[in-house]
Amino acid sequence: MMDTLILSRIQFAANISFHILFPTITIALGWFLLFFKLRFQWTGDFKWMEAYRFWVKVFALSFAMGVVSGITMSFQFGTNWPGFMETVGNIAGPLLAYEVMTAFFLEAVFIGIMLFGFSRVPGWLHTLATFLVAFGTTLSTFWIIVLNSWMHTPQGFEMIDGAAHATDWWAIVFNPSMPYRLGHMLLASGLTVAFLIAGVSAFRWLRGDRKESVRASMRAGLGFAALLIPLQIFAGDVHGLNTLEHQPQKVAAMEANWSDTNGHTPLVLFALPDENARENRFEIAIPSLASLILTHHADGAIPALDEFVAEDGTVLHPPVDKVFWSFRIMVGTGMAMLLVSWASVVLMMRRAPDGRRFHIDRLPRPLLFALVPMAFSGWVATLAGWYTTEIGRQPWLVQGVLDVSSAVADVPAPMVLSTLLGYLALYAALLFAYVSVIVYLAVKARHDAPLTSLTPASGAAMVDAIAREDRGLQPAE
Repeated sequence: MMDTLILSRIQFAANISFHILFPTITIALGWFLLFFKLRFQWTGDFKWMEAYRFWVKVFALSFAMGVVSGITMSFQFGTNWPGFMETVGNIAGPLLAYEVMTAFFLEAVFIGIMLFGFSRVPGWLHTLATFLVAFGTTLSTFWIIVLNSWMHTPQGFEMIDGAAHATDWWAIVFNPSMPYRLGHMLLASGLTVAFLIAGVSAFRWLRGDRKESVRASMRAGLGFAALLIPLQIFAGDVHGLNTLEHQPQKVAAMEANWSDTNGHTPLVLFALPDENARENRFEIAIPSLASLILTHHADGAIPALDEFVAEDGTVLHPPVDKVFWSFRIMVGTGMAMLLVSWASVVLMMRRAPDGRRFHIDRLPRPLLFALVPMAFSGWVATLAGWYTTEIGRQPWLVQGVLDVSSAVADVPAPMVLSTLLGYLALYAALLFAYVSVIVYLAVKARHDAPLTSLTPASGAAMVDAIAREDRGLQPAE
């Protein structure tokens, strides 16, 4: 039977996995909404306001899910992991408080104006509220990444009576891995939302919804995806170099490199790592490529897992198979994003019969069908990336400071198991409901009349008047 430690780890992993899905959307979706709003103000084209009004509903739903799941996750610091706050609470506590005071309050204050202020505040104020909500989600990400990065590369503290005390907050905040993790996470959020917008728009298009707002949304999603994916590949490369410097055991597990320290290390494309035999079974590899990627030299030496075994046989490196496969799922999903987004943009760039470029009519139906499941590809890549980095920190909770087994609560295993099963059932139901609501919104949007065809007299919530007031115009006669 599994013990309290394993069950507590699985429970926290389930909570963080569910929670991170929604901030990954809201972080970038806020900026997409600002883009739609500004495009409407600059062009006067109502398709951008239609896109805004559709996606702001998804933002509100995602924001609510993220807040609720985040509260549940934070409780576990006390119920399942009291040793964490007892040891590093002097650092983790203020960082979490900064996130609430500077970011969450900002979002909470202005999200009401953003959601319900179309016709109640001037257009410039509504745009400002959208900007501040988007800024708040990014600021929230900053503080959470600061804490997470510090747990991987702790700096600026001293240990007194078994507890960490800050000596340099600048060193804590701007620890060695923070800039790389922050950039990687922000780009991951951008890609997640870009493919969500493109995928949902493709679904609407295939169901016969040919509004201009659908065309504009799909072009925006695919265009940003094609732009962001090469930036993410570059960010991943420099992040890998930083990890090689500060957490070499994680890199060794990612590459399933057991003993090769002589350079020309091959890149393992496929293998079944065997930790008992300390070797890879059924290995398929490309010679020297791992050395070239990680050190930028074909003969560069990379860490080996055998270097992280103590003299008494204690293993000081993370579980190899989990890190190895989660890393490859992340990279494989990224390559699929690159292929789909670039192929879509190239096809759209061909001149359409009406002379326009970037016309989604140029996309073949098989590609449109492929975009639909790709709507949630960002979730797959994000989870795989987080599993790589978090499991890759094992056996440490805070690298070199606090190991996982020292932080877990002395709670009976059956109690942890019962709450774990309850969480899993609830999260499965909520995730199904969340996706179902997005599908419902996409299906329902087909029957919504375009804003340009509505007037206040139509009784449709005075949508046209709201949009015109947002641009500082007089209501339509």
